[in-house]
Amino acid sequence: MLHAFVLIDAEPARIGGLAEEIAGLEGVTEVFSVAGGVADIIAVVRVRRHEDLAPVVTGGINRLAGVESTTTLVAFQAYSRHDLEAIWDLGPT
Repeated sequence: MLHAFVLIDAEPARIGGLAEEIAGLEGVTEVFSVAGGVADIIAVVRVRRHEDLAPVVTGGINRLAGVESTTTLVAFQAYSRHDLEAIWDLGPT
């Protein structure tokens, strides 16, 4: 499984609608509108193979109206406290 984070600069008037459109794309698992000057929207993309990433980003996200630019960060390894806690979760006691 390949995980990528796509930082998206968008036209201000399109941020809300664009985030919803991006969330509907196959391969996109989460979308966040963000503040801080690095991006307007961040999309989390999870695909099976490296070759599956380009169709989601260049064939999907970049073609949507209101996208000004994207930067894609590919994860090398995932570290998650949540996942570790789930392993040891015994359910209700």
